[in-house]
Amino acid sequence: MPTLLHLDSSADLLHSTSRSLTEHFADTWRARGAEYTAVRRDLHRDPLPHLPTNALHWAPRLRAEGEVADPRAEELQQALIAEVLAADVLVIGAPMYQWTVPSTLKAWLDYLHVPGVTAPYDEPTLPFAGKPVVVVCSRGDRYGAGTPNAGLDFVTPVLTQVLGAALGMDVTFVVAELTLAQRIPAMGEFIAEHRTGLAKAQVELEALANR
Repeated sequence: MPTLLHLDSSADLLHSTSRSLTEHFADTWRARGAEYTAVRRDLHRDPLPHLPTNALHWAPRLRAEGEVADPRAEELQQALIAEVLAADVLVIGAPMYQWTVPSTLKAWLDYLHVPGVTAPYDEPTLPFAGKPVVVVCSRGDRYGAGTPNAGLDFVTPVLTQVLGAALGMDVTFVVAELTLAQRIPAMGEFIAEHRTGLAKAQVELEALANR
């Protein structure tokens, strides 16, 4: 039974672009047939606690003397890893907050990236290798090449590194820009561009969900 893990991290529960787009992906996924199921994890509504100890950064066999993890925190980490292992595809909503990922999403990454368990260290451990991940990046302005904000996107680089390079997942980014055009009067001239980009993102997500 094909399973989608659907994660959101936006703090905006009313007008979030990333939430609407991940939901669009999930709806398209479920529309493929009754066997296509989805598991939802809302990292804002149900935030994960920050790692209580650096011991959780390492496989138990790699922890230094005295590095002990709370069993409850270790159980949570194992459950989060198992949730990803059980999924065939992930869709992640990653809005840009202060030029980078929301802290709720960063906390999830901290639990997920564990050298010796989910990432290679002393052994070629890579259980997530090749797992498809669709990351929906929403941002209020433009950050592409040739724009005034070029080089200030710290969302896609960190997710490329952690999910792709470190964990070995197959990461695809779908970007929706100028999300603040309808909120900030001074950006009103970009409303049409935002709507065009949003429609393009929806089409891209439909194609990915069906593939």
